[in-house]
Amino acid sequence: EDVTEILQNFLYHSFDYNNLDIDFSNGSGDVKKINEYLKNEVGTKQNEYTGMFEGMNLVFVVAESFSEIAVSEELTPTLYKLVHNGFYFKNYYTSNNLSTIGGEFQALTGLYADNSIFSAWRNGSSYFPYGIGTMFSNHGYNTFAYHNNSAYFQDRNVYLKSQGLSNYKGCYNGLEKLINCEIWPQSDIEMIDKTTGDYINSEKPFLTYYMTVSGHFYYTYNGNSIAYKNKEYVKHLDYNENVKAYLATQIELDRALELLLKRLEESGKLDNTVIVLTADHFPYNLDIDDINTLSTYERDVMIEANSNNLVIYNSKMKSVTVDKVGMSIDVLPTVLNLFGMEYDSRIIMGKDILSSSLGLAIFKDKSWVTDKGTYYASKGEFVGEDVSDEYIKNINNIVSNRTTISKMIVTNDYYRKLLNK
Repeated sequence: EDVTEILQNFLYHSFDYNNLDIDFSNGSGDVKKINEYLKNEVGTKQNEYTGMFEGMNLVFVVAESFSEIAVSEELTPTLYKLVHNGFYFKNYYTSNNLSTIGGEFQALTGLYADNSIFSAWRNGSSYFPYGIGTMFSNHGYNTFAYHNNSAYFQDRNVYLKSQGLSNYKGCYNGLEKLINCEIWPQSDIEMIDKTTGDYINSEKPFLTYYMTVSGHFYYTYNGNSIAYKNKEYVKHLDYNENVKAYLATQIELDRALELLLKRLEESGKLDNTVIVLTADHFPYNLDIDDINTLSTYERDVMIEANSNNLVIYNSKMKSVTVDKVGMSIDVLPTVLNLFGMEYDSRIIMGKDILSSSLGLAIFKDKSWVTDKGTYYASKGEFVGEDVSDEYIKNINNIVSNRTTISKMIVTNDYYRKLLNK
């Protein structure tokens, strides 16, 4: 070991775990099974970044069909700045499960999505102790939430309440008075423009959540208002219309973020605000050949199409490159740790990407990526470092356990029973 490794090992061993005093001894049936699994979990350790953003404002964005293939200094300079000048995550994935609602679920809950959670998530009755609105409200924050399409689509107005985001405004529950809700898709720029006044001068710190829509398919100039609006900015590119139209929609997101930063700076809040942005999923309406037109390497649909950027940015921080593998279920625990909020890392299946825990991304067919390589479940094939069969078996077990426990937590309203709420 060199001096750096010795120092890192010392630091990791000296940190406390993000665990609370929880009794896993009660319950029967599925609740007992979940307890048996979780009580044997170690949890993740705090780290040098724990509490780094304590007390700061947070703007948390789940961006419709955002992908790293759209990030460039020329076309999307604000996204490029946010990606590269905060925590720069080089091996991050937004696993596409259940489309937008699944991507949003994964980002907000730290649990893995599949069809089994769909109805329980949409009915909003499950208790989530680490719902982002709940956590930040409990720490004295004013909370706000916005979506520039229908407020009611797939019961978003219901399930956001389970995350403590009760102050939620979308089209047809108030936002239609401020933006043009009659176009498709609606404008991210308009949404930012008309909502920053709600929170920008808040005396308390604020948490603002945005679910965007401008990046939505279909990627064509005919029928996509945003692609048509931004057509001029991509007309010089040597791509087909689908690719150019997709990029045009991401320019809208980029300019919305540019406006957000401008408003924060004008109000004197920029240096005390953190921007977090993740995609709901990759632009799956583009075929893989179109995706690879914009990619710097050849991607497959199951795994590498999901490779993406995660933004965690503050204007005063120095850039930190993170090589460790992570995915969308890891965003919530990473944010909670950065803001110094107490939580139990054993009961969230996602793990703080900045901790010393295993880096893992899981995909729809139970393929996975770790820091050692990629496992293709359909072929039973591992590509990467020379690892043992035991290593592959162990990761397969972790994948199976985390996906199964995620389902069971939601369908059994486990957190309510565990914490007697």
